[in-house]
Amino acid sequence: MSSPVTPVLADSVRFDDDGVHILDRRVFPFERRWVHARTVEEVARAIEEMVTQSSGPYFAVLWGLALAARDARGCAPEVARERVEAAASRLIATRPTNDQPRKAAAFVLEAIAEREDVDAAALEGARAGDADYRDRCRRMGRAGAQLLGEGARVLTHCWGDLYLLGLVEALLEQGKRPEFVCTETRPYLQGARLTAESLAEMGVTVTLVTDGMPASLMREGRVDALVTASDRVSMDGSVINKVGTLGLAVAARAFDVPFHALCHAPDPETATGAQVPIEFRDGDEVLHTLGRRSASDKVTGLYPAFDVTDPHLVSTVVTDKGAFTPERLHTYWH
Repeated sequence: MSSPVTPVLADSVRFDDDGVHILDRRVFPFERRWVHARTVEEVARAIEEMVTQSSGPYFAVLWGLALAARDARGCAPEVARERVEAAASRLIATRPTNDQPRKAAAFVLEAIAEREDVDAAALEGARAGDADYRDRCRRMGRAGAQLLGEGARVLTHCWGDLYLLGLVEALLEQGKRPEFVCTETRPYLQGARLTAESLAEMGVTVTLVTDGMPASLMREGRVDALVTASDRVSMDGSVINKVGTLGLAVAARAFDVPFHALCHAPDPETATGAQVPIEFRDGDEVLHTLGRRSASDKVTGLYPAFDVTDPHLVSTVVTDKGAFTPERLHTYWH
């Protein structure tokens, strides 16, 4: 069976002579608008303002650091390294819950550590980080596909691009024809605009539901597996992901639906989910949908952007080294 079409969002951050170009996911798929970031600070603000989401911030950090190194061209190597390190601190801070920006920065910082030509070394590090991420997604996707049967009806929540591509590619390579159900994912509707669109691009049957419908679907036996990505997985098997994942996992446990969480690797620096800082965004964002006010000015909004799903609600954590139960996840690093 032929491979699926690569979704647009799989290549949504580009480095060019004039800076970093980032596809604006806030208006996708209705518009194909690119935000041009000419400085590291503009890259950082693009991440914070939700221009790029899912895997996008990882690549924005890579190319933002390549931009920082290029801007420091002509400086003494030690000065150039200091500027790149300062840029790394700024970019990592844009996503405190997710550990991927830190991993992206490590590729560049390690590449420039002993090099005199900091600009060239940073570019090599960014390219290596890009290739590594894509390779890990493919391996993780193959491991995840092994857990799903022919024609599996998969419920997912707010994820896309390379994680999604890796899983779908593997399922089709194995001759399986999955069907996906996507939550719309309030308040930015990432599931409706990003996940569902990417699946449709890849030729996969996809159905959209509101965030409140999945428990009922599980009760009716219309979901075979809950599969999500993750922003971080701690060593005890806690899954930190887009807010709403916890509620889906509770429903999945209640109706005997397995929950498989995908990540490249558990974070060795995080022992439990309680240690992960949860990003709280402006509550005003909950009061709007696609730029239109959805509640009156008499109410306030609250927006924890992520939640923690406890290990006992997780069936497996799927990594680039295979699938692990939460109890066995510590063996990933051995």
